[in-house]
Amino acid sequence: MFKVIRWMLISRSRLLAELLDSRWPQEFLVKLTLTEPEKVSEHLLMEQTLVVIDLATVDLQKAYQLQRQIERLPASIRTVFVQYPRKVDAKFLINPSVTAGAFYIDDSLEFISHGLGDIMNGRYHIPGELLKTVGDDEMGGDDADNLTIREREVLQALLSGSTNQDIARQLFVSESTIKTHLYRAFRKIGVSSRGQAIAWAQTHLHEVQV
Repeated sequence: MFKVIRWMLISRSRLLAELLDSRWPQEFLVKLTLTEPEKVSEHLLMEQTLVVIDLATVDLQKAYQLQRQIERLPASIRTVFVQYPRKVDAKFLINPSVTAGAFYIDDSLEFISHGLGDIMNGRYHIPGELLKTVGDDEMGGDDADNLTIREREVLQALLSGSTNQDIARQLFVSESTIKTHLYRAFRKIGVSSRGQAIAWAQTHLHEVQV
């Protein structure tokens, strides 16, 4: 159980920020810091106990990078995703060790506030379907050993939130070569999207460093 004292909202929506700033501090008796994703610093994060990320204005890759950054901090910080997309595969964002809540894009503010109340009491508020792990058979676990060293390196690079262009620079190859490696790796591990590949890599890849 953790006690929420200081919250941070990461969003590019001034309207949402102003709405929540007028409500949450009074409703939950917390200090709310409002910031854009580009302005988040490690020092600023260290002062928080709950970080709320607005997925309607913060792209999934940036949200993943922010959560990874929070995971590495010594402070006990939890993340909450609001306006979570229903039609986009973003399950790779959910990490029960740091994610305390996820609220869909069509959830009402009242529903979110109720869920945050649960979180303040030390519980989690994550939809059941987002907590379901994909079995090795579905994710192609049996074919993991068939990955080449380079394919493993590329998959590992996805975990840092790197784009294809970033990975190409890191490995000193062309972007088209990275796309080829990803295509072959996706087929071997049985995934069809970048999000699924990241989820697979979180579970199966630990030894390769790029």
